[in-house]
Amino acid sequence: VQLVESGGGLVQPGGSLRLSCAASGFTFGSYVMSWYRQAPGKERELVATIGSFGINTNYAASVKGRFTISRDNAKNTVYLQMNSLNPEDTAVYYCNAKRTREYWGQGTQVTVSS
Repeated sequence: VQLVESGGGLVQPGGSLRLSCAASGFTFGSYVMSWYRQAPGKERELVATIGSFGINTNYAASVKGRFTISRDNAKNTVYLQMNSLNPEDTAVYYCNAKRTREYWGQGTQVTVSS
């Protein structure tokens, strides 16, 4: 099983990034996919979740209206489009897959700074 995140980096406040998470080794289309993040000195928090069919989504209040989660089951990939980024969004972002089992990616660093 692998979840490989990509797309992180350094961006200025107000900018955008698109994270990707490529999955392999399990039945991707059957799993609920989520993005979590962990900032230095803070606990890991749920950012966004998308159902297996890509219809139902949920967001943390802090990112609602700015972030969009989506998935392409044909490509076994989940995305997180992040707009209007601010320094409080700086964190390591993790991809998560959950159904009967739970899997995590290794994380990708997002830094928002001028």
